[in-house]
Amino acid sequence: MMAKFDLNRRKVLKTAGLVSVSLPFIYLSGCGSDGRSSVDLSDNTDTDSNTDTDNSTDNSTDYTGDWAQGGTANMTANFPDDELFALASSCTINLTKSQTEGPCYFQADVLDDISEEQTGLPMQLCLRLVDSDCQPLSGYEIEVWHCDVNGLYSGDTSDSADSSRFAGGFCTDNDSKAVAAKWFRGTQVTDANGRVNFKTCFPGWYSGRTIHVHFRVKNNNNDQVISQFCFADSFTKEICTTHPDYAARGEQDTPVEGGRDNVFGSNYQAFLFDYSQNEDGSLLAYKTIQIA
Repeated sequence: MMAKFDLNRRKVLKTAGLVSVSLPFIYLSGCGSDGRSSVDLSDNTDTDSNTDTDNSTDNSTDYTGDWAQGGTANMTANFPDDELFALASSCTINLTKSQTEGPCYFQADVLDDISEEQTGLPMQLCLRLVDSDCQPLSGYEIEVWHCDVNGLYSGDTSDSADSSRFAGGFCTDNDSKAVAAKWFRGTQVTDANGRVNFKTCFPGWYSGRTIHVHFRVKNNNNDQVISQFCFADSFTKEICTTHPDYAARGEQDTPVEGGRDNVFGSNYQAFLFDYSQNEDGSLLAYKTIQIA
């Protein structure tokens, strides 16, 4: 089933990846962890000579490698505090454009845990929204969506007002469980510190795309930015080849490095998550979104 599905997706994404949502420029910022409850595994060194800032981080391999399994039910770590983003001392930014919404979006419910008890490497997804002066923006909606460990998007649009935008068979492969689900979709409103936290699982992959998480930011029902974040190839390779919930499918066929993903292209560094391993073996993925 997946081989046919992946080939069809590759054909569609070759075209879809060239279409971007027309929105204002945004800034994406990644800030370092305080290291108290997790170990930094990120590899965000910026090697693109056209970027204005250096996004390099102090990478560490001193971690257990014993990743948690079985979804968010096995996550015991608390969400880290706002020192995670270190905005008080640093606001390193990259100017970039919005990315394509993709064909698998439909409006999501307000949720904390967006996994619907699906399996996978449990992941804390932490995002913080700031303005051009690095001041937090409260009261904004941040919506996220991504596929499951098998590269399938959920497809239950029965309560959605914008289901006509959803490419059902392409996104779900007409898998009965996926069609009936709303997994890995959710919305939250930023708090006084511009922060939202989601409980989810590390996404799987499908042919033609690197592993990624979609997001959109709204204010008073108006889109401020629609884009995507991704992970370093070294990390996706580790999870896809060694983690029990992913290893059966193996390594993704479209790494992000070298500009091979048709959405991120050669400027992928600005879209890389910062990430760490929590003490319970879950993944912490985090990023700051800065809008003008």
